[in-house]
Amino acid sequence: MSSRDYDCIVIGAGVQGSFTAYNLAKNNKKTLLLEQFVLPHSRGSSHGQTRIIRKAYDEDYYTHMMEECYQLWSQLEKEANVKLYRRTGLLVMGPEQGDYQVFKSTLERNKVPIVILPREEFSQHIPHVNLSQGNAALVDTTAGVLYADRTLKTVQGQFQKLGGVIKDAQKVIDITPGSVVTVTTVSGVYRAKRLVITAGPWANTLLSHTGLQLPLQVLKINVCYWREKIPGSYNVQHRFPCFIQLESEEAKHHIYGLPSNEYPGLMKICYHTGPETDPDERDRQTDKGDIDILQRYITRCFPGLVPIPAVVESCMYTVTPDDHFVLDHHPTHSNIIIGAGFSGVVGGFSSLAQRANGWGLLAPVPSALIAASYSHGFKFGPIVGKLLCELSQGEVPSYDLSPFRIRRFQAHSKSAL
Repeated sequence: MSSRDYDCIVIGAGVQGSFTAYNLAKNNKKTLLLEQFVLPHSRGSSHGQTRIIRKAYDEDYYTHMMEECYQLWSQLEKEANVKLYRRTGLLVMGPEQGDYQVFKSTLERNKVPIVILPREEFSQHIPHVNLSQGNAALVDTTAGVLYADRTLKTVQGQFQKLGGVIKDAQKVIDITPGSVVTVTTVSGVYRAKRLVITAGPWANTLLSHTGLQLPLQVLKINVCYWREKIPGSYNVQHRFPCFIQLESEEAKHHIYGLPSNEYPGLMKICYHTGPETDPDERDRQTDKGDIDILQRYITRCFPGLVPIPAVVESCMYTVTPDDHFVLDHHPTHSNIIIGAGFSGVVGGFSSLAQRANGWGLLAPVPSALIAASYSHGFKFGPIVGKLLCELSQGEVPSYDLSPFRIRRFQAHSKSAL
């Protein structure tokens, strides 16, 4: 067993952990980034080629954070001389009197450039898409596509250039809190003054060593790709945008999509929820109900796609009762920092309220939050990394973190706060 001393150890080399380690190294901290799988891998939540980046949110503070996030993404592109973002716009569709108004109001209030698409002009601007009856549509013109796999490779490479150390295939089997935290893996023992846990679906597994369990739920998501009937109909090079369908006849949860880009002739369209799963048994979960929903939606609204998925991949979401992140100190050990719950889930009021009540959420769940949250963690990687770095160094965070504090959860059956 080898022993190493660091200023800070980060567990979990997904997008949040990698950006946290990168920020620590930029601040001249001797940093170790640990990952349980051999890199790169597809077992967690940060793999795959693309993610949506946007300012369209229901909460002002997310839109405010995204302002700086865009700058940080651009800064990393210049620093590494790598293209990580492609502007496509984000088409937001939904019932005019529902979630759509929440998004529209937030965008207008924060002066985000948008284009409203009147129903009678919709098909001129967005061909090959049928706008549902009673739906309105707008485009967040600042939005686009992030190249996810390329991002992880880039930020990890920049971290190493700054002197950071990455050790993969290092599953953590024990954490001993103290003024110096000891982290034991399958092949080594490491010590640090600060520990940051960004382990995605495995967060509670690690936190169990510290006497803490958070109300986190892990879901398996089927990531589906659908073939264009006429090649190029929904292609990013033909300026087809990303999209979010806030509500639909087929589904309670949101549906989102990205233009064909990753796989030639295939468009990525997914349902924003899935069945609960054990992260170590992800592929045993074979529920395909979401694919049935997507097939009905695509048949009705995307007539240019073959309504049978050509490729289905797997991902995992980790969600909290209120769909907000966890960015906080451990309640007992202040030198252990936690970043978790970055996926978010959307449902009708009853489903999210039931989840929130069951997990003992302190405050009532706002209806706007219930209506309009969805997966949003990846695009926040640069700002989350900055914030977790600040927390680990005892600095005043750049943003108000009250929506992300652990204290918002009451004691309940899934928590040992």
